Amino acid sequence: MPENLTSTLLETLWHQLAPQGAAAPVHFTGEGRYPSLFPVSELAQAAFGVMGRALSALLAERHGTPAPVHIDRRLASLWFGTTLLPHGWALPAAWDALAGDYPTADGWIRLHTNAPHHRRVVEALLGAAADRAALAPRVAACRKAELEAEIVAAGGCAAQMMTEAEWQQHPQGQAVAQSPLFLWQPQAAEAARPHWSLPRARPLKGIRVLDLTRIIAGPAATRVLAGLGAEVLRIDPPGWEEPSMEPEVTAGKRCARLDLHNPQDRTTFEQLLAGADVLVHGYRAGALEKLGYGETQRQALSPGLVDVCLNAYGWHGPWRERRGFDSLVQMSCGIAASGMESLQAPAPRPLPVQALDHATGCLMAAAVLHGLAERLRHGRGCSVRLSLARTAQELAAHRYPAFLAGETLPPATRHDCRDTLELTAWGGAFRLRAPLTLDGTAMLWHSPAGPLGHGLPAWSAR
Repeated sequence: MPENLTSTLLETLWHQLAPQGAAAPVHFTGEGRYPSLFPVSELAQAAFGVMGRALSALLAERHGTPAPVHIDRRLASLWFGTTLLPHGWALPAAWDALAGDYPTADGWIRLHTNAPHHRRVVEALLGAAADRAALAPRVAACRKAELEAEIVAAGGCAAQMMTEAEWQQHPQGQAVAQSPLFLWQPQAAEAARPHWSLPRARPLKGIRVLDLTRIIAGPAATRVLAGLGAEVLRIDPPGWEEPSMEPEVTAGKRCARLDLHNPQDRTTFEQLLAGADVLVHGYRAGALEKLGYGETQRQALSPGLVDVCLNAYGWHGPWRERRGFDSLVQMSCGIAASGMESLQAPAPRPLPVQALDHATGCLMAAAVLHGLAERLRHGRGCSVRLSLARTAQELAAHRYPAFLAGETLPPATRHDCRDTLELTAWGGAFRLRAPLTLDGTAMLWHSPAGPLGHGLPAWSAR
């Protein structure tokens, strides 16, 4: 059943990206599976399979018949966790001391406090706290919907736990259910045909990707593009840090800072965008428009741009501008509640990894690759929008009949990693081998992971 489910998921996802696209054969190998009510490992394989097919189809534009794609299930599953095994040091803690699930007077709520300004919102409403034990009694006195509304209204991040049935009746759940997985819009204006060479060894060599993404889906997508040879320039605002994720997602990228409220930095940004082939961003709906960089302006600055973006809760409905993260979407859309119910657990049971983020990241990378192929064929750019909530809908639609706990996924070892040590800014580390391979093509990163903001906001000379 799980092997057939992997193929079913692959075809379901692929035909939503490229209903008429050439479908390269995909071969699944490897073993191991995350225990869950939901097919997390199968989703990992299928998402990488979609990306592999999109890459094969892009290469076929220059080299003929699409090459077969090979996906390793164990590696694909592990990539939905972390790809890095530090050697002699440890990764920073993944969660802030206050982040997590809390019982309330009438259910459960999850507070997301990893960003300092999000934690300040929670403490402004509930009082300063050193840890969850200190905060829990205050949360327990609140009703979940009221506390969620107060935190969100104040600019914070929280999600009350809803069942899948409640989500399906919620206006935002209904809006997501009516949206496509890939909200695709080809641009009307033609642009100059690009002269990308698309070498098999480094397919995206010479292609420029401007990266305006943050935790986790967007950076995971651009990490893949960097691994395929693209020049990825990540831009963050002053003061933004991601200490728990920087070693994980910055390999192969140049990371710089710009303040888009500063006139000089805006000029620099516009020059960078004009030189970009691809823009990947994770701003909430309307955010770039408020800065003066709506879709029309972006296409005017860079005709033929492949413009791929995501948000948490979808691009239509009352929550289209709501802040959100993978763990919050799992609470909102019923995944955590269904896991709790299936195990008769005393607390929410989310997915074993941030699978919505990583699957959406793979699909974003696939959308970029498909958009590049469309640019070659038709001379037009495109915009593609995805959301974590819409990815969650695909996962929930393919659940197991019951919680699958019989097969486990052993932790990553050196055997799963590349032979060479990556000399990151924090110390040496071994990085997992890529789960996706094509004949003559491998994901490799030309530079090790490093901190945000330490590079120059400039493209390399072509």
